[in-house]
Order: sequence, then C-alpha cells, then structure tokens
Amino acid sequence: MSRPQSQAEYLARLVPPSVAARGIGRRALLRGALGVGAGVGLTGLLAACGGGGDQGGAAAGSGTVSFGSNESGTRFAKQREAEVADFLKATGTAVTINAVDHSTFQENINTYLQGNPDDVFSWFAGYRMRFFAEQGLIGDISAAWPLPGIPDTFKAQSTGSDGAQYLVPQAYYPWAVFYRKSMFEAGGYEVPTTFDALRALCQQMQTDGLTPFAFGDKEGWPAMGTFDMLNMRINGYDFHVSLMAGTESWDSPQVKTVFDTWRGLLPFHQPDGLGRTWQEAAQGMLQKKSGLFILGTFINEQFPDDEDDLDFFTFPEVDSRIGATAIDAPIDGFCMSASPDNEEGSIAFLKYLASPEAAAAAASTGLPFIAANSEADTSQYSQLQLKSVELVGQAENLAQFLDRDTRPDFASTVIIPAFQQFIGNPDDIDGLLKSIEAQKKSIFSS
Repeated sequence: MSRPQSQAEYLARLVPPSVAARGIGRRALLRGALGVGAGVGLTGLLAACGGGGDQGGAAAGSGTVSFGSNESGTRFAKQREAEVADFLKATGTAVTINAVDHSTFQENINTYLQGNPDDVFSWFAGYRMRFFAEQGLIGDISAAWPLPGIPDTFKAQSTGSDGAQYLVPQAYYPWAVFYRKSMFEAGGYEVPTTFDALRALCQQMQTDGLTPFAFGDKEGWPAMGTFDMLNMRINGYDFHVSLMAGTESWDSPQVKTVFDTWRGLLPFHQPDGLGRTWQEAAQGMLQKKSGLFILGTFINEQFPDDEDDLDFFTFPEVDSRIGATAIDAPIDGFCMSASPDNEEGSIAFLKYLASPEAAAAAASTGLPFIAANSEADTSQYSQLQLKSVELVGQAENLAQFLDRDTRPDFASTVIIPAFQQFIGNPDDIDGLLKSIEAQKKSIFSS
C-alpha cells in the first residue's frame, strides 16, 4: 500500500458542511452526575523553571498550567509526560498532569466542568464541545488561532455557535471492523463487502468454533459504534446526523429497522457483553477465539506484540443505494476551562499541543492516531496508521461518534442504559424506542 503524499485532500472531507453549519440552542446541563475521579480538577503548584523562548508563536511566560488528561493507563500517558517536558524546556512554564482513565473522565465531565477543572483538559470536537461552550463551561481560545497546519475543516469542528474557537485538535482515528490476518488466512476467510457476506462470514466462523464478534459494553459506549455504522448504512449519513441532533424520531420505522438488523447480529457476539470491558473483549481476538471486533483503531493497545497481524475493513454496505461511504472518525483535542488560573500559559500550551512537533511526537507512541496537523511528519506511521489515513481519505462523510454527535445528557442518561437494555433483552424494540423518543423530547426541549 502506498502512503498518501498529502493529507490536504481527505482533510477537506472530514467536516461536511451539514455538520459544520448545525446550530445548537442554549440548553440546561444535566445535574447530579457522579463526582470526578481522584486527581481530576486538582491544580498543581509547581514553580516555574524560568523564562523561555516562544512555542507555537505565543510566549507562555511564568507560572504553572494544570492539565486534565483522560489518558491514565494508556501508552499516550507517557507521551503526555514528554509533551509537558518539551513545553517546559521551550517556554519555562511547568505543566502538572492530573490523569484518570478515559471512561471515568468522559462520564463525569459535567461535574468536572462545573467544579474546579484544570486549566487545560482533553476533550473532543463537534456537538458536545459546542454544548459545553454554550453553557460557559469552556473557555474561548480564539487567541490560539490560526494554527499552522490545521485546516479550516478542523477549525469548523473546533468552533462554537458564537463563532469563537473552543478546542485545538491534535488527532483523529477511524472506527472499523478489525480482524487478525493470520486467522483469516488460516480459515480461508474473505473480507465482506455486503451485509449478507458479513452474516455468511459470521456463520462460517461459528461453524469453525469461533465467536464471530468480540464484544464488551460494560462502559456503555462501545455499542454506540455498532449503532452508528448500522444507522448510516441503513438510513444514510444525513438521517443519522439529524437523529443525533434530535430532529428525527427514535420510534420511527427507520430506526426500528436498525434495531431489527442489530438484533440479528447479537447471536454472533460474545455472550454476557455487559459485564466485559472492551479491553477484556479484545483478549478474545488476542487468543484467537473471536474473529471480528467493531472498534476504533485504539484496539492496537491490546496487541503490543501482534500489531502487524491486525487489519480492518469498513463496515459493509447494507443498502446498495446508500453504500458504505460514511464512517465514524472522531477528532480528539484539548480545551481550556472557562476561568483558568494561567490563561496566558494555557493558550501557549494549547498552541504547542496542536503543533506539528507535538503531533509527530504523539504518533511516535505506536498508537494509530492520525495527526490533525497536515504539516506533521508521517514518515514513521505504521501500516495500521497508513491504512487509517487511506480509509478516512476514501470516506465521503465522517461522523464524530454517537456520544460526541448528540447532547451529553441524552447520550449518558438515555442512550447508554437503553442500548444496554436492548443488548440484555432485544425482544421489545417497540417499547424501547418509544421510551427513548419520549425521553429525547423532554431533554431536547429543555
């Protein structure tokens, strides 16, 4: 596979105009969320290490910047430490890291932002970022823009309803159907391009004594990826975006078809998935007991010695009239709190995090995240990263993932329990969808 010469062409497709132009009305935040994990929101008091040069066009000055990271326990955690060290060396401004795991950070973001958040924190582009910006819980970082190498399409996904910027993007990654090349070769399996072919592959895997799909939804969000793929394949990207925005009905015939189709796939999944994390589910593939896994490219965290055996394909088409040209490709980045203790240092640190140097350093972790900065060095990309670039480049529409494309309170309090209820008992689709729609109307009208 040849490496693309430039990221410019496919980056232009990452944020379709229909998404970038979507407005979001002011709404009330969900109250009563669980408290944040230990360490998040605690501001370090390390002294600055003297003056320094300019990083990314802005001098940080003296003082300390606190950094809330959602990378505890991952290979990216070490990279965050390296970024902090590089920033200190370049600017003389120290950064203290307060890290928790991804799921804890994400599920408690409401309480975190309403409490005592860090100066800078990890977050995501799109709808959910705009939602918090409208509540005044995320700081305006327009002063950090423009960012060399960051295209206007990414700027659109970093922009709030008021036209100001509230995020700097660093990386993105696609969701797909993962498999082990050695297992496909041993079983004589072929990559399916239609839904019927996917079902036939699952049936053959079962005949061969394999569990077709590794699956774990203990955290509540992994199943969202399956729903996104099915909805975009069955009803199309525009319907999916509208459903996420609350303008389509969850109890419509279109959504019922999605759940009927999903129900037909559940017998091919690992049983008891609600009691299993995605990391635990990945062990099924690692041990060659499961053949497929619908997940993001971060799956390679669980294959430190077998990454070269990992491969993926985009979820196949269900309806030939719609095709398979839409995928989830979330954009990860960083925001600033509404009232940072060190605003000048925070802006400088954000500019650094979006720079080609920081993006290239992040890529060196071996994690298959693709740099948002088109000027970043891609010469060290792995085959998984290169194929990720190719997949995103071929896609016509990209979504940000369900819990980033809709209201945070709706995703957390309605969708997660509803999807888990469906997985545990998929026999009452009508009742489930009526419940989702009723709750959606209540939340979206607030």
